[in-house]
Amino acid sequence: MATSSIRRQMKNIVNNYSEAEIKVREATSNDPWGPSSSLMTEIADLTYNVVAFSEIMSMVWKRLNDHGKNWRHVYKALTLLDYLIKTGSERVAQQCRENIFAIQTLKDFQYIDRDGKDQGINVREKSKQLVALLKDEERLKAERAQALKTKERMAQVATGMGSNQITFGRGSSQPNLSTSYSEQEYGKAGGSPASYHGCE
Repeated sequence: MATSSIRRQMKNIVNNYSEAEIKVREATSNDPWGPSSSLMTEIADLTYNVVAFSEIMSMVWKRLNDHGKNWRHVYKALTLLDYLIKTGSERVAQQCRENIFAIQTLKDFQYIDRDGKDQGINVREKSKQLVALLKDEERLKAERAQALKTKERMAQVATGMGSNQITFGRGSSQPNLSTSYSEQEYGKAGGSPASYHGCE
């Protein structure tokens, strides 16, 4: 397990972060790869829960306020925000419009890494795109409608694949319920970070 991942887990425990906050921290980490679409989808779904919504947005704003060598926190927070605006609760876009200045200020984000590469350009471009989206009500509605269609289509494909796999060779259209996973196998312990990784 990477050192950064272990350090993040320790901070999650020490700061007693909620499941939603942990997911946002994972999606906006300093790791050199972007957040997975499955993780962003989980976070987007959580934005429909009032408590989780405020936890998610609070953590996103915190990440957006980072700077310097933590430029990935900022860039990934903008990437996540873009996804949440399109696929999460409408309250995400509403809160972003109310705090648009916080996103606009990132158009001036600066960070040159040790190799002399301008890493700030990604943040500057992403913030410009987000501000433009938030200011264009019609485009935002269209993007949300498109995202919803895509989500429904993906759900249908997943359901179709699932039923095809289950019925293959059985000659029945009824799902085999005995193949579902038990709570013991997939962690009854809920949101405790330690429960996901045994006793590490």
